[in-house]
Amino acid sequence: MSTSISQFSHIDERTNQPGMVDVGDKQTTKRIAIAQSTIWIGTAVMALLLDDEIFTKKGPVFQTAIIAGTMAVKKTSDLIPLCHPLPVDAIKFDITTNDEDVIITCTVSVLAKTGVEMEALTGACVAALTVYDMCKAVSHDMVIKETRLLRKTGGKSDYQAR
Repeated sequence: MSTSISQFSHIDERTNQPGMVDVGDKQTTKRIAIAQSTIWIGTAVMALLLDDEIFTKKGPVFQTAIIAGTMAVKKTSDLIPLCHPLPVDAIKFDITTNDEDVIITCTVSVLAKTGVEMEALTGACVAALTVYDMCKAVSHDMVIKETRLLRKTGGKSDYQAR
């Protein structure tokens, strides 16, 4: 499959240089993105789960991960080059467990001219990193298995993961 440089939104066709996408002429619409990170924490860490929360010397893991993920969403344009700063309207986290995995889902919504996929992905990823950081005293064998976009709506096109 051949890909032309013009298919990449952040590369100027004329100069072949990176640049921020001009969204000035785009319509302001409600945009929502949902991303998910899955972290395998293993039996030793999972054994600390009590009332749907892991408590460590550093504090409640899931609550802290939600705060860290929220902060990351708000700082996405500082972390990802060429990402537009967005006036985020809402951020919601859902954290569940199954067997030895923690599944972190981050939903971000905004009324803007560009999407919020990077914000949702960043929030989910940083929340997973926070779970790792807070639990590493028990085990370093944890694995952040994947971070992926589940769905986005608004703007030019919608997306639904298969």
